[in-house]
Amino acid sequence: MKSLSGACKTIHNLVIAASLFGIATVAVKPAWAAEKLRVGINLTTIETLPIYLAADGNSAVQLSGGGIPSVTEGNADAATNAETQAILRSTESPDIRVILTVAEYAYHIVARRSSGIAKASDLRGKKIATSLNSSAHFYIVKILRDAGLSETDVTVVGMAPPDMPQALARGEVDAISIWEPAAQKSIDTLGADAVIINGPPYSERFNLNTSAAVIADPAKRAALVSFLRSIIAASRDVREHPDRVQPVIAAKLNLSQEFVAKTWNLFRFPAAVGDDMLATMIEQEPWMAEKQKRAARPKEAITALVDTSLLREASQ
Repeated sequence: MKSLSGACKTIHNLVIAASLFGIATVAVKPAWAAEKLRVGINLTTIETLPIYLAADGNSAVQLSGGGIPSVTEGNADAATNAETQAILRSTESPDIRVILTVAEYAYHIVARRSSGIAKASDLRGKKIATSLNSSAHFYIVKILRDAGLSETDVTVVGMAPPDMPQALARGEVDAISIWEPAAQKSIDTLGADAVIINGPPYSERFNLNTSAAVIADPAKRAALVSFLRSIIAASRDVREHPDRVQPVIAAKLNLSQEFVAKTWNLFRFPAAVGDDMLATMIEQEPWMAEKQKRAARPKEAITALVDTSLLREASQ
């Protein structure tokens, strides 16, 4: 399979040869340039920053709102989502593939001190809001297990992230587990009543996902590899020049740069696939299987969801 640059050279050489033999030529577009690479993104999270930067000024990439369903429904070639969603969606669409971790976010529980909560074990009998069947939901399970509790010891309440800060302030729930900016907004809303509970280490992997069919398509694969190279370069800028890039995501989310800076140390932007991600996905599978009322899949089925071949090609 030719690389993107290789395809360009081939076409260039053909045009030169045609000219030498007096054959009329017309402008030729390589196959990979015929259509834009369609990428679905989460429009509401800080994790999306490297994708925005990589797509800026790139006429070959078209961004739109969407997650893994946009890929499985044929509306996107790739899309962002946490690793839990690859597990959730792959039961119906087993050709989903995780190809890159764009960002990692270190979860924590935000709780009301006035609800009698000071540590994880105090969550027993409390109402905890989260986005159901998500990485934030899985973190509740992790922190409860570490405290000797189970999910049945609390009431998990499904809620949209923007609604959480006020629901917590009104006492409708006692704690929340969610990503940014809702987590920090909850802390700011509660003020002195806020309690931050950190459990065992767990970071959401905010991944770029595609399908086996897209990977097998030479033109789309070449376009994806090219975009991965752009993400890798953009992620380097994010890591090395946070002050320069924070205003970009602040503007996208209608936040102040000061707000983004407060949350910054909770994020990593590796543009890689960590060795521990697969182990985490295997750990999550029985929990997700229970939520979906199905049998847990073997390790091999989860292993097949991760494809690092495009990343290796993009890193060359």
